[in-house]
Amino acid sequence: MANLFKVKTKLNVSGSAGSPSTIYTCPSSTTAVLIGVTLANTTASSSITATVSLTNNDGDNVTLMKNAPVPSGGSLEMMSGNKIVMEASDILKAYASAASSMDCTLSLMEIT
Repeated sequence: MANLFKVKTKLNVSGSAGSPSTIYTCPSSTTAVLIGVTLANTTASSSITATVSLTNNDGDNVTLMKNAPVPSGGSLEMMSGNKIVMEASDILKAYASAASSMDCTLSLMEIT
Protein backbone atom coordinates (compact mmCIF):
# COMPACT_ATOMS: atom_id res chain seq x y z
CA MET A 1 0.00 0.00 0.00
CA ALA A 2 1.27 3.43 -0.94
CA ASN A 3 0.48 6.57 1.04
CA LEU A 4 0.63 9.73 -1.08
CA PHE A 5 0.16 13.24 0.31
CA LYS A 6 -1.53 15.52 -2.22
CA VAL A 7 -2.89 19.03 -2.66
CA LYS A 8 -6.01 19.51 -4.78
CA THR A 9 -7.33 22.94 -5.77
CA LYS A 10 -10.50 24.32 -7.35
CA LEU A 11 -10.72 27.88 -8.68
CA ASN A 12 -14.01 29.80 -8.84
CA VAL A 13 -16.23 27.35 -6.99
CA SER A 14 -19.87 27.31 -8.11
CA GLY A 15 -22.28 29.91 -6.83
CA SER A 16 -25.28 27.59 -7.21
CA ALA A 17 -26.73 25.18 -4.68
CA GLY A 18 -28.34 23.37 -7.61
CA SER A 19 -25.00 22.56 -9.24
CA PRO A 20 -22.20 22.58 -6.67
CA SER A 21 -18.60 22.21 -7.84
CA THR A 22 -16.93 18.84 -7.51
CA ILE A 23 -13.82 19.53 -5.48
CA TYR A 24 -12.47 15.98 -5.24
CA THR A 25 -13.55 12.47 -6.22
CA CYS A 26 -11.83 9.60 -4.45
CA PRO A 27 -10.36 7.28 -7.12
CA SER A 28 -11.25 3.59 -7.39
CA SER A 29 -9.28 1.19 -5.19
CA THR A 30 -8.31 4.16 -2.99
CA THR A 31 -9.08 5.49 0.46
CA ALA A 32 -8.44 9.19 1.05
CA VAL A 33 -7.98 11.00 4.35
CA LEU A 34 -8.87 14.69 4.18
CA ILE A 35 -6.45 16.58 6.39
CA GLY A 36 -7.39 20.15 5.55
CA VAL A 37 -10.01 22.08 3.59
CA THR A 38 -9.44 25.81 3.12
CA LEU A 39 -12.09 28.01 1.51
CA ALA A 40 -10.89 31.44 0.35
CA ASN A 41 -13.11 34.42 -0.41
CA THR A 42 -11.58 35.99 -3.52
CA THR A 43 -13.79 39.08 -3.52
CA ALA A 44 -12.40 42.43 -2.45
CA SER A 45 -15.46 43.91 -0.83
CA SER A 46 -18.14 41.44 0.26
CA SER A 47 -18.56 38.50 2.60
CA ILE A 48 -19.85 35.22 1.21
CA THR A 49 -21.13 31.98 2.67
CA ALA A 50 -19.83 28.50 1.88
CA THR A 51 -21.46 25.08 1.90
CA VAL A 52 -19.53 21.80 1.66
CA SER A 53 -21.06 18.33 1.27
CA LEU A 54 -19.98 14.72 0.95
CA THR A 55 -21.71 12.49 -1.58
CA ASN A 56 -20.80 8.96 -0.69
CA ASN A 57 -21.11 5.67 -2.46
CA ASP A 58 -23.67 4.20 -0.04
CA GLY A 59 -26.22 6.96 -0.66
CA ASP A 60 -25.97 8.74 2.69
CA ASN A 61 -25.14 12.18 1.34
CA VAL A 62 -24.35 14.65 4.10
CA THR A 63 -23.67 18.33 4.57
CA LEU A 64 -20.39 18.96 6.35
CA MET A 65 -20.81 22.74 6.60
CA LYS A 66 -23.75 24.95 5.57
CA ASN A 67 -23.75 28.69 4.88
CA ALA A 68 -20.57 29.31 6.88
CA PRO A 69 -19.47 32.95 6.61
CA VAL A 70 -16.18 33.72 4.86
CA PRO A 71 -15.12 37.38 5.22
CA SER A 72 -14.05 39.48 2.26
CA GLY A 73 -10.44 38.67 1.37
CA GLY A 74 -10.33 36.03 4.13
CA SER A 75 -10.41 32.28 4.40
CA LEU A 76 -12.05 29.54 6.45
CA GLU A 77 -10.31 26.34 7.51
CA MET A 78 -13.09 23.77 7.65
CA MET A 79 -11.24 20.86 9.24
CA SER A 80 -9.75 22.47 12.38
CA GLY A 81 -7.70 19.40 13.32
CA ASN A 82 -10.32 16.81 12.35
CA LYS A 83 -10.03 14.17 9.62
CA ILE A 84 -12.59 12.85 7.15
CA VAL A 85 -12.11 9.45 5.51
CA MET A 86 -13.37 9.06 1.96
CA GLU A 87 -13.81 5.76 0.17
CA ALA A 88 -13.65 5.02 -3.55
CA SER A 89 -16.21 7.07 -5.56
CA ASP A 90 -17.00 9.43 -2.65
CA ILE A 91 -17.24 13.05 -3.83
CA LEU A 92 -16.55 16.29 -1.95
CA LYS A 93 -18.63 19.18 -3.33
CA ALA A 94 -18.92 22.87 -2.50
CA TYR A 95 -20.69 26.05 -3.48
CA ALA A 96 -20.58 29.69 -2.44
CA SER A 97 -23.32 32.28 -2.10
CA ALA A 98 -21.91 34.14 -5.13
CA ALA A 99 -20.45 32.82 -8.37
CA SER A 100 -16.67 33.04 -8.92
CA SER A 101 -16.09 34.29 -5.38
CA MET A 102 -14.41 31.32 -3.70
CA ASP A 103 -11.40 29.06 -4.24
CA CYS A 104 -10.89 25.77 -2.41
CA THR A 105 -7.69 23.97 -1.40
CA LEU A 106 -7.60 20.40 -0.04
CA SER A 107 -4.75 18.66 1.74
CA LEU A 108 -5.17 14.91 1.72
CA MET A 109 -3.50 11.56 1.81
CA GLU A 110 -4.46 8.86 -0.68
CA ILE A 111 -3.94 5.25 0.37
CA THR A 112 -3.74 2.88 -2.59
